[in-house]
Amino acid sequence: MREIVLDTETTGLNYKAGDRIIEVGCVELINHIPSGNFLQFYCSTKKIVNEEAIKVHGLTNKFLNNHPTFKEQSNAFLKFIGNDVLIIHNAEFDLGFINNELKLIGSRPIDNEIIDTLLLARKKLNTRIANLDYLCRRFSIDIRARTTHGALLDCQLLAEVYIELIGGKQTTWEFF
Repeated sequence: MREIVLDTETTGLNYKAGDRIIEVGCVELINHIPSGNFLQFYCSTKKIVNEEAIKVHGLTNKFLNNHPTFKEQSNAFLKFIGNDVLIIHNAEFDLGFINNELKLIGSRPIDNEIIDTLLLARKKLNTRIANLDYLCRRFSIDIRARTTHGALLDCQLLAEVYIELIGGKQTTWEFF
């Protein structure tokens, strides 16, 4: 079974107001185990990155201007995710941005099955607080490398959180 953990970074919080995707990260899971296969790309955009967003992810227009647009990278993205289940934390946010980008380039919206780990965590853990940092701390997942948000790193952390939410890492028995 193939699943894709997906995350984006954006110029701001509202695609309806013109904010755009500036980074996409995807991590492949095979039977709930990271395969080592991933996709990450940055996107140039004419939209100025919001100062508050820069504080979150550290991505500036100066850096992004050296990268292709989302449109130029969309085929590789769509091929990578295929029709597989997407694991997304706060899926409404990321899907809104992704489907807006696809609409802007004349492509159809994503219709993959979605597992929203935010909703899953709230239900399974009976908690209102369910941001990625909190969940990593709750499951003793090391977040020291996360000085800023980055789509690929956040996917890697989310993959570990997701595995914990669906039953946790299985112990390996050693026989002597």
